[in-house]
Amino acid sequence: MMSAQSPLSMMRPRPPRPHRSVPPRRRLWRVVLLGAIVVALPIGWTALWSYAASIASETLAGWIGREAALGRVYACGSQSIGGFPFGIVIHCDKASAAFNSNRPPFDVSAGDFTFSAQVFRPTLLNGEVSAPVTLADPGQGPAFVANWSAAQLALLGLPPEPERVTINLTKPRLDRTAGANAGMIFQADRLDVDGRIIAGSARRNPVIEANAKVTAALAPSFHPLLAEPLQGEIDAVMRGFKDFQPKPWSVLFRDMQASGGGIEIKTLRFARSDAALLGSGTFTINAAGRLQGELRVTVAGVENIVPLLGVDQLIGQGIDRLTGGSGSPTQGLGALDRLLPGLGGVVRESASAGLIETIKRMGEPTKLDGKPAVALPLRVADGIVYVGIIPVAVVPALF
Repeated sequence: MMSAQSPLSMMRPRPPRPHRSVPPRRRLWRVVLLGAIVVALPIGWTALWSYAASIASETLAGWIGREAALGRVYACGSQSIGGFPFGIVIHCDKASAAFNSNRPPFDVSAGDFTFSAQVFRPTLLNGEVSAPVTLADPGQGPAFVANWSAAQLALLGLPPEPERVTINLTKPRLDRTAGANAGMIFQADRLDVDGRIIAGSARRNPVIEANAKVTAALAPSFHPLLAEPLQGEIDAVMRGFKDFQPKPWSVLFRDMQASGGGIEIKTLRFARSDAALLGSGTFTINAAGRLQGELRVTVAGVENIVPLLGVDQLIGQGIDRLTGGSGSPTQGLGALDRLLPGLGGVVRESASAGLIETIKRMGEPTKLDGKPAVALPLRVADGIVYVGIIPVAVVPALF
C-alpha cells in the first residue's frame, strides 16, 4: 500500500531527535565510583607492597637463619626497608659476620649491603655488597682484605628450601695484609658462581648443578699454573644428597658416599696463553672421602703444563707412603738417594720429561682451539690423578 505522504513532504528534512540527558543519579554514581577507585588503588597498592616487603624481609631473615645454623652468624649495625612504591629495598649498614664453624674461626667485616626485590616476586633477592671486606682472627686485626669493583648476589627461594644462589664479582682481589707472605693471593677480571637445584627439592633427594667461571685469574702462591692469567670454567652435577638442609658440605658428601651418589663433571676447561685443557668425567666418593673415577681430557700445550705440575713431588709422596711414611715428598726422594746416591736427583730431572713423552704416546692426536693436542683418559684413584701409573695431581678429601 502506498504511503499517504506526498513526494514534497518526503523530501523535507527530518526534525532532529531530542537529546537524552543523563539522569543526575546515574551521573553521581559514576563520580562516586571513580572517586572510590582513586582512593582504593593507592591503599591497595600500599597493602600489597607492605605484604611483599614482609615476605622479602622474612626471606632474608630465613637465609640469615640458615647460615646461623651452619655456624655463620651475620649482623647489621642498623637495618632499614624502603623502595616504595615500585620496589623493595633492604639496607644493612656496618655488616659483619662470625664464621664460628670454620677451623680456625674468623670474623668478617663489611661497610654495607643492600638487597632489593620486586613487589610481585619478593622471594627473589638481588644483593649488592660494598668493598672492602676484611677477614680477621677473632679479636685480632685484619689478616685479609677482599676488594671488587662490583659484587652482585642473587638468592631465590623461601628458606629453609633454597632454589638458586648466584654470585657475580667484577675485578675481585684478595690480599694478605699481615705476616711475611703479605701481598696478593688472588685476583681476576671476573668471577661468576651459580648453584641451583635441577631435580628433587631441598627437603628430599636434591640434584644440584654448580657452575663457576673465572676470567684472567691469577693466584701464583696457590699453584704455578695460576702464575699467568687463566680463563677457566667448571660445570658439575651432584647426585646422591638426602636433602639440602643446613649442614656442612662434608656431611653432605658423606650422605652422597653412603647413598652411592657421585659427581658428574659436564665441562672442565681452562686456558692460558700457552696451553689449554678440556675435559669431562664421572666420579664417586670412597669411604675415605676421596674421589674415584675417570676424567677424559684433551690437552694442548702439554709440554708447557707438565713442568708446572710438580710431578717429582707427587712421586716422592708415593715413595714415602710405600716406605711407611706420611707422604712427604722430600723424605720420599731422600729414600731414593739412600737406596742409590743421586737417584732422587735423576727422578727430579726426568719426571716431567718422561711424563710428557708418556702423555704423547698414550694420547690420541687431535686439536683444541685450533692447536695440536692429545686426547687421553686420566684415572683418579683415592684422590690421586694418574696418567698411566704416573701421578700428576692430588684432589683433597671431601670429608
